[in-house]
Amino acid sequence: MAKQIVKLTFPKDLIKKPVTFEMAKKFDVMPNIRRAKVTDDVGEIVLELEGKEKDIGKGVEYLKKRGVIVEPVVGDIVE
Repeated sequence: MAKQIVKLTFPKDLIKKPVTFEMAKKFDVMPNIRRAKVTDDVGEIVLELEGKEKDIGKGVEYLKKRGVIVEPVVGDIVE
């Protein structure tokens, strides 16, 4: 199984939508929330994604197509 840590930034219109859940179910990716901050205007989540490498890639692309900003995370996360 592969693992990838990403920072997701959700625009205001996606904050209350289950986009992460939909991605996890659709692509068989297990998300683990490592950090989160949600305000009225923006949502930020640092997620550890675990699954097959190709499924993680498809899941990340799905999030991007929905309007989520996806950035890789390197360092500053407790292992």
